[in-house]
Amino acid sequence: MKLSLAVPDRIRRLLIGLAAIAMTGCSLVPGNQSYSNREESAVMLPVQQGDALVPSNVKIKPITAELIVDMFKAARPPRGDGTSVAGVATKDAPRPGSGDGRLTPEYRLGPGDIISIIVWDHPELTIPAGSFRTAEQAGTVVADDGTIFFPYAGVLNVQGKTTSEVRKLLSAKLAKYIEQIQLDVRMVAFRSQQVYVVGEVAKPGIQQVTDIPMTVVEAVNRAGGFTPEADYSRVLLTRRGTTYLVDIQAMYDYGATAQNALLEHGDIINVADRSFNKIFVLGEVVRPGSQVMNKKRSTLAEALSDAGYINQATSDPRWIYVMRGDSETPELFHLDSRLPDAMLLADRFPLRPRDVVYVDAAAIVRWQRVISNILPTATMLNVTSQTQYPLFGGKQPPY
Repeated sequence: MKLSLAVPDRIRRLLIGLAAIAMTGCSLVPGNQSYSNREESAVMLPVQQGDALVPSNVKIKPITAELIVDMFKAARPPRGDGTSVAGVATKDAPRPGSGDGRLTPEYRLGPGDIISIIVWDHPELTIPAGSFRTAEQAGTVVADDGTIFFPYAGVLNVQGKTTSEVRKLLSAKLAKYIEQIQLDVRMVAFRSQQVYVVGEVAKPGIQQVTDIPMTVVEAVNRAGGFTPEADYSRVLLTRRGTTYLVDIQAMYDYGATAQNALLEHGDIINVADRSFNKIFVLGEVVRPGSQVMNKKRSTLAEALSDAGYINQATSDPRWIYVMRGDSETPELFHLDSRLPDAMLLADRFPLRPRDVVYVDAAAIVRWQRVISNILPTATMLNVTSQTQYPLFGGKQPPY
């Protein structure tokens, strides 16, 4: 009988030991780890100190009215909706602008452009092949080498010249043959200069540069506007090998038109999608997962609401965290939402792309999870200890 009682005694000691381990919060059993009551991050995070990234623990800031006031004071356009930054490789690159006081540049001719040259009172020069042709058919095409031919003036290099400069040049050439010459030069077709609009626009492709100045916003509008998946704050302008970040959302929200650059031949406009603008809601919520922000406008209350709010049966509303690592200095925030009034603070707390919202579990839920992991093993051991073995006379084998 002593041998048959030895196994149950060991099982009891094992269960008592496992319970003691669970009560002390050991991480051997999943689900019993508490994230509450911390003043700094439990792991080392990369923090920018001077010119170097160093591992360091980050202080946890409580979400209070004072913190939200300070955040709104520090928010300066142009940064998306005033509370977010596009985390792209070109965010520190210089930004081209149209607010530098320069006059709007005139269109300059290039190969493929078609111009119309009109010499008044001399129809033989203006329409030598008849009057029933279209303007493009009757116009003068700039050759690949940038030249045109005109009677009595010969071959002229017009590449890089404006229509007014071509008019003066032709007038000087024809003045030898025509007294008091009256001459006009007009654009018929713009073919030599293009910009490329790609990405999240309705009609990506080539846009012709004309004598009407084309800005970034105008190019997007000509391409049919943004698609629903476009990120208004991450429009990339590539010019002569350098990429600039243009924040159109800041133009709409704050009138930051200095970024609305005039485009040049060969510019590439790439409208990024908003897949980068995700936030992650994890822990004790009804529907954990990722959420795509709409124009980078989302608050902590919105994120919790879209996730079905906190799980009333398993969560501890005292411990709601926002973890922000997509910056030079990671930040951790804590909200105590035991009172419903705290959701007013959550509604004023702006989230940024790649933020992680975590809702901790209640202490009793962690304990129940520990028990649910231990119980199957304890039950199996208990059943095994009570098994009768016929080979040993109906008793347990001697161990």
